[in-house]
Amino acid sequence: MPLTSTPDTLPTTISAEILHLLLPHHRTTDLAAVTAESFPHQLAQISDFVRARAPIAFTLPGFPCKSPNPAKVLGHLPDMGERLSLTFLDALCQQIKQIYPPGAHISICSDGHVFGDLIGVPDAHIDAYSDELRLLISRLDLTKLSVFDLRDVLGDLDHDTKRAHVHDRYAPTVDGLRAEFRTDGHALALYRGITRFLVEDTADWTGTRSALQRECRRRAYGVIQRSRAWGDLIAEHHPDAVRLSIHPQPIGSPKFGIRLLDAPDAWTTPWHSTALHHTDGSWRLMPHSKATQLGRLILQDDRPSHFDQH
Repeated sequence: MPLTSTPDTLPTTISAEILHLLLPHHRTTDLAAVTAESFPHQLAQISDFVRARAPIAFTLPGFPCKSPNPAKVLGHLPDMGERLSLTFLDALCQQIKQIYPPGAHISICSDGHVFGDLIGVPDAHIDAYSDELRLLISRLDLTKLSVFDLRDVLGDLDHDTKRAHVHDRYAPTVDGLRAEFRTDGHALALYRGITRFLVEDTADWTGTRSALQRECRRRAYGVIQRSRAWGDLIAEHHPDAVRLSIHPQPIGSPKFGIRLLDAPDAWTTPWHSTALHHTDGSWRLMPHSKATQLGRLILQDDRPSHFDQH
């Protein structure tokens, strides 16, 4: 049916069909069954694009940099995990185009520089990671994707100045976060998840385990402050976009959590793990230390890429 002659109810119908394409990939810790109607915020946003007969704009904060822990990842540059994830996201947009001709576009909002100093990753590694993401998107002809990072906002300022600008303008206070964690179970789960990642990603700690946990709890507040700040900055630059998230999100949240690849839990991402290619053709994300026990290392472009199962 041509969009020029649709009844008033059609935008909602098409929006529901588009959400049905996303639902199998929903990343959440909720166990309840969901339908498109479980996400009224996203339905309303997508319907606005449909009424305007415009491509649906999605933003996805993530793809920051590789974990600094060599037990998790193969190196500091994107590998098969990112390659598969980017291909999946572009294919999702292509599926949307099949039911909604104007299609969709995803802006990958690479946030490594926003909190690189808090997670122990050099800015040069973050630049190299982000540059390689752009090259991958171009080489793979993923026309529905683009990368947005602090260089698009603050140009060639030094990284510390950029971080300070974002933090000072947008970040919530630590006291405000503490109050939120006391009353919001999902926010508390995010704080604990980030703390766990920071503990796991600290590969060269020489102090006690309890001291490391205290230090990572402190840094977790900073990571969440900066992440919230980055989210507000993205909303300012992409005010109408549908917000995707690589973190688990509760049903009905303004952010739609999306799972990029199969993984053992709802928190694993390509930048915290290594890809293993199973003999049945499927892929799974896991720590480098585990993948090396299950498969043989495969190189691509003369760099470690992934593991093939024995």
